[in-house]
Amino acid sequence: MWKDMYDINDLIMISALQHYAFCPRQCALIYLEQIWTENRLTVEGKILHERVHEEGNEARGDVRIERGVSLRSLRVGLIGKADVVEYHRQADGAWLPFPVEYKRGKPKPDHCDKIQLCAQAICLEEMLHTEIPGGALFYGQTRRRLDVTFDETLRRETEEAARQVRDLLNSGKTPKPMYGKRCDNCSLAAACLPKTIQKRRSVNNYLIRMAGAGEEP
Repeated sequence: MWKDMYDINDLIMISALQHYAFCPRQCALIYLEQIWTENRLTVEGKILHERVHEEGNEARGDVRIERGVSLRSLRVGLIGKADVVEYHRQADGAWLPFPVEYKRGKPKPDHCDKIQLCAQAICLEEMLHTEIPGGALFYGQTRRRLDVTFDETLRRETEEAARQVRDLLNSGKTPKPMYGKRCDNCSLAAACLPKTIQKRRSVNNYLIRMAGAGEEP
């Protein structure tokens, strides 16, 4: 169950939800063990975000654009920053927020980027007392936007991710590695050692099984 409101000192980073949805161990290495290393992909992503934030705010007819917008939700317990929030003028003259998150690569098969974007929308809704039906992810590799609808399924997934991240951080325990294709481009691979540690566990389990098989009934 959610608390009525989280204290400002108990908020977790919106970006942690994206890391957790991608890989719980990666999230723990970053936010529990304070481990972070750069590779070419993370540097390119950092440069992309810096360029977006440096462009400044602007207005284009019925669209206002604000960059590097600070966000928080005391209900879900989140804090962070949106790359871009567009405000689209509606027929009644109201301005509807439309968050846009910039990513270096291309759309992922999982929902980790969508969860991060939805978390931004949840924060904006609380801050501005409004409802936000959608936003977009801009991918640098494809140079295209992916529209995202904040339906009930994605909202539940996002709030559940926030709960799981909070449980992880409160536990103080880093999950064991599980090697997968996503590990190959992870900047934390050298610190995580998913292949080495997983192989070591497999050998240990094998020896334990063999020892057990040799025991007399």
